[in-house]
Amino acid sequence: MFPRRLVLAALLCSALASGARAAALEVQDDRGITVRLAAPPQRVVTLLPSLTETVCALGACNRLVGTDRYSNWPASVQALPKAGGLDDANVERIVSLKPDLVLAAGSARIIGRLESLGITVAALEAKSHADTQRVIRAVATLVGQPGADALWARIQQDTQAAAARVPPALKGQRVYMEVDASPYAAGPSSFIGETLQRLGLGNIVAPELGPFPKLNPEFVVRAQPDIVIASTRNLDEMATRPGWAQLAALKRGRVCRFASEQFEVLIRPGPRLGEAARLLADCLVRLPQ
Repeated sequence: MFPRRLVLAALLCSALASGARAAALEVQDDRGITVRLAAPPQRVVTLLPSLTETVCALGACNRLVGTDRYSNWPASVQALPKAGGLDDANVERIVSLKPDLVLAAGSARIIGRLESLGITVAALEAKSHADTQRVIRAVATLVGQPGADALWARIQQDTQAAAARVPPALKGQRVYMEVDASPYAAGPSSFIGETLQRLGLGNIVAPELGPFPKLNPEFVVRAQPDIVIASTRNLDEMATRPGWAQLAALKRGRVCRFASEQFEVLIRPGPRLGEAARLLADCLVRLPQ
């Protein structure tokens, strides 16, 4: 028989290990609420594309049982049940998926309803590079997957490599990056604006206007950006907007146009930030000087 003190020591070690595991599955979400899980979740629903991509980039794609309708990367998630969007997520559909954890944007209207039904929800949404790193770490903690720091390091390396390829002549040139035809722009404090800054570019939007301000169309015309970046669809109709045909960047072909799949990479603050930087650099090196 084992001495009593050895048995007690073993029990104490087991208890400490269990406590460490429990503590490891605990994060504070964007609402300031502490989200705790007793064990790594085996059934996860994501309600934001960047969260879906983060779960998969951390190697937990097999835990996903449902996503929002816009999640489409990696390709395997396209076959999963879809639970609506940010403003119209389907409570009944989510409940039917029996999730251990739902990952959602803090602005999602559905959070309170899900929590009232006993479903654990973590509200996590990135608006900057620092936010993205924080969200990656939080998701890794909640799903019990290592690799958050390695993933972030890879994003940084890819971004640095992209910045090294940007022609020196473009450094400091002012960009208008359109995220929506309203027009909404990516300001310098947004994750997109931060990537542009890492590439050495300026921005026609002042920081005090916020990360994604809605601009007066005349503001863009007056600003005369050196480079225009947008989706192919938006770029194709820009010249028809009042006064926009006078934008020198459009007339000189100093534009970066992206098909929808590539544009999605640019506007999602997740594990593909480094790829977004590469796509931007690919365009910038081809611009007429």
